[in-house]
Amino acid sequence: MKRTVDYTWNLAELMARNAMHNTTDLASHLQQRDINLSASQIYRLVTNRPERISLPILAALCDIFNCTATELIEVTATDAIAPPRAVNDSVIDLNTQARPRRARVIPDEH
Repeated sequence: MKRTVDYTWNLAELMARNAMHNTTDLASHLQQRDINLSASQIYRLVTNRPERISLPILAALCDIFNCTATELIEVTATDAIAPPRAVNDSVIDLNTQARPRRARVIPDEH
């Protein structure tokens, strides 16, 4: 069975809990840990859900907020829903049971 895996990026919530309301508040904490990102990179890190992140940045964020990676990245996995199938004994297999009759063309008599 297929599974659908998704995640929630909680950096903005962690920042709010720690009274950091601007991306510039985070920049100084990252620089203290030798993570040098531009203002636009930090803004994207906070406001967007990243598709990939380096482990040094992840470790620095966990250190800044004194949290684990699972608090920063919340993973959800669910079973994919199979499309509904018709379950009925009266279903006819058209290839074997319902063969069309050959048409007979009769000319009009005028």
